Amino acid sequence: MNARMVDTQHPGTSARPPGPDGERRPDGERRPDVERRPDGERRPDGLSDEEELVHRMAACHPGPRRDRLREAAIVAFLPMARRIARRYGSPVDSREDLYQAACVGLVKAVDRFDPRLGHAFLSYAVPTIDGEVKRHLRDHTWELHVPRRLQDRHRRVRLAQEELSRRGDGRGGTVRDIQRLTGISEEEIRQALAADRARNPLSIDEQYGAERRVSLAETLGGEDPALDRATDLIALRPVIRALPERERRILQLYFFGSMTQREIADVIGVSQMHVSRLLTRTCTHIRRSLLAG
Repeated sequence: MNARMVDTQHPGTSARPPGPDGERRPDGERRPDVERRPDGERRPDGLSDEEELVHRMAACHPGPRRDRLREAAIVAFLPMARRIARRYGSPVDSREDLYQAACVGLVKAVDRFDPRLGHAFLSYAVPTIDGEVKRHLRDHTWELHVPRRLQDRHRRVRLAQEELSRRGDGRGGTVRDIQRLTGISEEEIRQALAADRARNPLSIDEQYGAERRVSLAETLGGEDPALDRATDLIALRPVIRALPERERRILQLYFFGSMTQREIADVIGVSQMHVSRLLTRTCTHIRRSLLAG
């Protein structure tokens, strides 16, 4: 059922009890035509007109009459669904989506309600609608994944800020003010405030800067090849330490001292050919050791 088609109440008005079947209510809204209660049939004690529709629907067998009662019951409780959706103070561009989620919860409540369990319809419908709205907020309004407990804490903090804003200067109060109002620890309040940025994170194309407008993408660093080199050096250190003293000396003179093989041969006291063979053998050993590790 499309809630936009059936909810004719003005968003700013409160719900009013519907009049008799087919009659116009004081605000001009017309209640859908449903079958009148049979003569002599008494309404269950304490039920409103709206709740009676749900009870009559539940007592019907599947068929056209039950379908008419079901639709009438859903229409009658749409103002309640709208009020529950408004509690969450969503942005203007998502209020209709939030209201649609509340309507889905209302339809589920009407379809699943069993009066034989002895519970009032509102005590079942309100948590069902509220849960559907919370599920929508959790699954569709956070750009980044945030744990559910942190989302619930964020909502409590935001509602506290709105309450403090109405009481004071419009700034929403300090962390300590929120802590006194909600009972949440200051550290958890700061986490909830930080989580608010996960709802609408900045785009990497966002422009900022007073003199030179740059995007966030331009400030992102690239890959640093020195990081791979640092990893190699850490892995290389124990392999070099395990080499004989003469091989370590040759490596130091050749790679860090920038000496030629002839100069190294003069320092070590061996031939240039022998230095070349030692370098080749040592480098091969190091390469195999690193690959094996």
